[in-house]
Amino acid sequence: MKSTPKSRDHHHENLDRIEKLDRKLAELGVRIKDEDSRKVTDEVFDETTLLALYKLVNKKVITSLGGSISTGKEANVFSAGKTNEDGKEIGAAVKIYRLRTGNFTTMSDYILGDPRFSNIRRTHKDIIFAWTKKEYSNLSRTREAGLPCPEPYAFDRNILIMQFLGEGIIPYPQMRQLLPKTPEETYEEALGLIRDLYQKARLIHGDLSEYNILTGPNGLILIDMAQAVTPEHPKAYNFLFRDIKNINRFFASKCKTTDEHELFRSIVGEEFFEI
Repeated sequence: MKSTPKSRDHHHENLDRIEKLDRKLAELGVRIKDEDSRKVTDEVFDETTLLALYKLVNKKVITSLGGSISTGKEANVFSAGKTNEDGKEIGAAVKIYRLRTGNFTTMSDYILGDPRFSNIRRTHKDIIFAWTKKEYSNLSRTREAGLPCPEPYAFDRNILIMQFLGEGIIPYPQMRQLLPKTPEETYEEALGLIRDLYQKARLIHGDLSEYNILTGPNGLILIDMAQAVTPEHPKAYNFLFRDIKNINRFFASKCKTTDEHELFRSIVGEEFFEI
């Protein structure tokens, strides 16, 4: 199908707006790294994302944007600079959920049953914006419960600014890459995170595995919390049981594991089965 003069004009207008936002960011000292491929840049830094990034930079939430840290199924994470309360430059992470390629169906499954987000519109863009807000909310809730996860700093549209977890510019390894203790001790620590997340934060991670638990200097750290749900979600306990199964699967070849049903019962309590 050939493009019409009108569609070509609209395309050029979009490019002009994007270039203008890019220039505004550059004026504030933030440049999109040339080292990132053109494909990544085109997929991630569309007009909506650049506008949100501009607002966050203008508010001095971040002061610089670095290179790519990781690329996931729905989001790209970039390094960034941030000024702390003492005026010192510290590292931060910028998580950008891709508007063009985000998994709308998967996100909807976790969001639409969550009573905290019952009033959102069901458009692709609104779901992704809610997903970003949901991760900020879940991280805040997890930290308030005293559990290890990145500190969330701010969010706007499809961008989440949070604490960078790593040494220098090197991110902490995933649990699959490095266990902080013996397999038996790490297994118990991972189960403890599932239990405390449920009992103290009243959250269920919903996608827990060796890929979204990091090994930090003081032990395990939970990440990727956007899909986490409260126990009121209609699929909450299915998600909880799956989290337990995933952890058991990972440790099955490393140490003795406990039966999933027994673990589930110990986490939710006997009163759950009396309802």
